[in-house]
This record gives sequence, structure tokens and C-alpha cells, in this order.
Amino acid sequence: MTDQYVAAIDQGTTSSRCIVFDQRGEIVAVDQREHRQIFPKPGWVEHDATEIWSKVQAVVAGALAKAGLRADQLTALGITNQRETTVLWDRATGRPVHNAIVWQDTRTAGLCTELGGEHGQDRFREATGLPLASYFSGPKAVWLLDHVPGLRTRAENGEIAFGTIDSWLIWNLTGGTDGGKHITDVTNAGRTMLMNLETLQWDPAILAAMNVPEAILPEIRSSSEVYGTAVGQLAGVPVASALGDQQAAVFGQTCYDVGEAKNTYGTGSFLLLNTGHRPVASKSGLLTTMGYQLGGEPPVYCLEGSIAITGALVQWFRDQLGIIGSADEIEPLAASVDDNGGAYIVPAFSGLFAPYWRSDARGVVTGLTGFVTKAHLARAVLEATSWQTREVVDAMREDSGVRITALKVDGGMTANSLLMQHQADVLDVPVIRPVISETTCLGAAYAAGLATGVWQDLDELRAHWRKDQEWTPRMEAPERDREYRNWRKAVERSFGWQEEGE
Repeated sequence: MTDQYVAAIDQGTTSSRCIVFDQRGEIVAVDQREHRQIFPKPGWVEHDATEIWSKVQAVVAGALAKAGLRADQLTALGITNQRETTVLWDRATGRPVHNAIVWQDTRTAGLCTELGGEHGQDRFREATGLPLASYFSGPKAVWLLDHVPGLRTRAENGEIAFGTIDSWLIWNLTGGTDGGKHITDVTNAGRTMLMNLETLQWDPAILAAMNVPEAILPEIRSSSEVYGTAVGQLAGVPVASALGDQQAAVFGQTCYDVGEAKNTYGTGSFLLLNTGHRPVASKSGLLTTMGYQLGGEPPVYCLEGSIAITGALVQWFRDQLGIIGSADEIEPLAASVDDNGGAYIVPAFSGLFAPYWRSDARGVVTGLTGFVTKAHLARAVLEATSWQTREVVDAMREDSGVRITALKVDGGMTANSLLMQHQADVLDVPVIRPVISETTCLGAAYAAGLATGVWQDLDELRAHWRKDQEWTPRMEAPERDREYRNWRKAVERSFGWQEEGE
């Protein structure tokens, strides 16, 4: 049997990578490049979508070269992406009309309050599963339409295309201005706050309420099907999957059964619980979201807890404070002390996401005494990730009635054993890392391979999943409860810093 290879593009918040997988789901080659983070004002975060497309082309070429493969040896290409980051571009020139507005950006907080009006934050939650928050793409598109001169008129005339990064990449991969496909999948469309969770189509009432012209919107398709054929360096390769990065990780972690959960630790962290073929409404500050849809099969839904800042806090500790020179220095520094010395860091740089949804929150460091050293702060940086995850797990149990008995984990921060042990301690459940921890790319590859016959069914994919390491709880209950109370006090002190209009 001739080997088949599937490539996956993972276009993330801080970098783009391409990974080539073989039929066993094992990594053949990886290439990765960072792109710029643009901060025009406090709370504003932008990316240059043209730079992202350039870096994506570079990592595809790099991965193929490292694998020793030609493009025509790839059976399929899958895409996974940072989800709510929003691009509007000119259909005729292919050029973005403005920098992409990143999911972390808070400039639409006032607009979201205005859209909520007398209905409040939950105005569109029944239809979309989402609260009105600056996180989501629809209000970001509205902001661009209202603030780029002449853009709304051009949009209404059909000259402008809207998309999250998956749409931008698919359009460029399949021809761009020369016949590029303007497509998104259900997982990405579901994060715009414009798609109805039941119909899986753009919701006319919400489009009208937000004043979003339908002419700018991509066609919504399933997460696993052939959308079109690539041109250029990947000429002839079927573009056969798209999943938002967290949904791709669900798929790569093989969380195909109701009650299975995973947490991905990246720039932010995202915990998703499979709830099956029905959306479960949240009363505890979680999101009801798409899990995935395979071709014409019924969709799978999830509950999601989204945490804005986890890995990005380590980046801040390195780049903005200069306390460490590289991210991997934080573990030995934190391990040089026995605890956090009473210090807690709440990284509400862009407000707080689940379960609070507080755009008015800002980051705080609390509990400082003369005893606290940079090592204690390093420990507090890591612990912020596991405490935020604990809050999400508690909310998930409240909504679903499902008690998580183990947590599958993936993403770059899972290399940090001190963090993973603390995560097991504060959840009081085992934390399990698979052999392939970069499961976002793996999920996109699996979905593309299913669509093109590389793999036959979900059972075949399950058979590829293998455990690499497991951390079991060691912390005594009284210590866990005391530390959690202190964390909650620290979180409360982050509320109310940003006043409306600032």
C-alpha cells in the first residue's frame, strides 16, 4: 500500500505552522513561523492578514521540504485557525481593508452593550449559544463597517468579503481573486454570533439587528468535506477540512463521545465538553458551541469554557517584564520555591472570559509582601492557568451535571510538568497528555483525511490515540480549598477597572 500524507495548516494567534502527518496519524515534518502582534491602543489587538498569508505559504513550503515531499504526494489539506479574529477584504484586489481584529481585542465592548440594550448580554444567546461580548466576530465586523470610510456602502454592493482566518486562507488557497472559494465551516461560523445553532445558517434577525449585510458573508459548510482544490504551491491538493482551533483539538483528542472533555493550553486556554447532537444551554457563564460536523451527518455540540490569557501570561512575563529570557525558563524558576508566597496574578488583560464575561476587568497582582520574589511570581503565573481552568470545570459540572473524571490536555504549555501537576491538584482528577500534544493540527488532518478516504471512520482515528504522560492529584483537600478561596478573592479585585467609554 502506498503511503498517504495529509498536511494541516494551524494558523494561530502568535504563529502559523504546517504539519505533515502519515496514515498512522504520526508527524512527518513541522514548520512554524511567528507573526507580529499589533497593539494600536490599550485593549486593541490586530494582525496583518497579508503577513499571515505570507507566513502560511512559507510554513507549507518548509514542511514539505523537511518531509521530502512534493505537493502532489499530499492526499488532502486541512485548516485550523484562531477563531474569532476578523478580516474584511476587497474581492477585486484581494487586499484586506484594515488589519485583522484579533479575538482578544476589546474595542467592541461598548458596541456589545449598545446591542444588548434592554435585553442585556443574553439578547442573542438562545439562537447562537453566545453572550454579547467583545470576543466574537460579528461585532468586530460591524466596527470595521462603521469605522473604515466608505466600507459599509462597498459591503452592501457586494465588493467586500468577511471572514474569520479560515475563510481568508481557503479563499487564497483556492485562487483568491481568480475564483477563490468564499467558505467557512460551522465551527467558525458559530463563533461570529451571526449563525443560528439549530439551522446552521446565518440568522436573518441577527443580521438585521447588527446591520450586517448578507453580501459579505461566506457560505457555511461542514467541517469535513472537499471545499475546492488548491492552486499555486499546493496545486491540485483538495482543501478538505476547516475547524476552529479548539474544535480541531476536540477532534484530534478523539473526544467523540458525550461527556469526553479536553483542555488546550495556548495563548489562551479552552476547555470543551462533548454534549452530543443537542446544544446544552449554559446558565453558568459557558458557551454553547459547535463541536464539529462531518459532511452530511448531524452536528456535534459542545459546552466551552474560554479563558483569554494563559500562555500569553508567560509571554508577558518574558517580553514585557523581562524576568525570564525564554518561556521554558519559567518552570525551573517556579520550581525553586515551594509555593506562590501568597501572591496571585489574575491576567484580565482583555477582561475576563468564562465564567464571568467581564469586559470591565483588568489584570491584577495581589497578595504581595516583602517576602515575594520573582520565583513566587513565576509560580503565580503558572497557577493562574490552572485556577482559571478549575473555575470553568466547576461551571461545566453545574450546567451539564457531568463530573469530569479525567482531563485530556494538549498545547504547548503541557510540556510544563509543574503546571500539569498543579492542574491535577486543583481539579482533583488525573490530567492526561497524548503522545501528539499538538492536537489542533491533528484534528484538522483527521477531518481532511476522513473527507478524502485516508481514514474510514472515527473508530480508526480512536485507535491512533496514545497516552504519553499522566499526572495524578497530590494536594490535600484543605489546602486546595484554601488556595481556591484566595484565588476567587483575587479575581474579584480585578472587576470594575475599565469604565464605559474609556
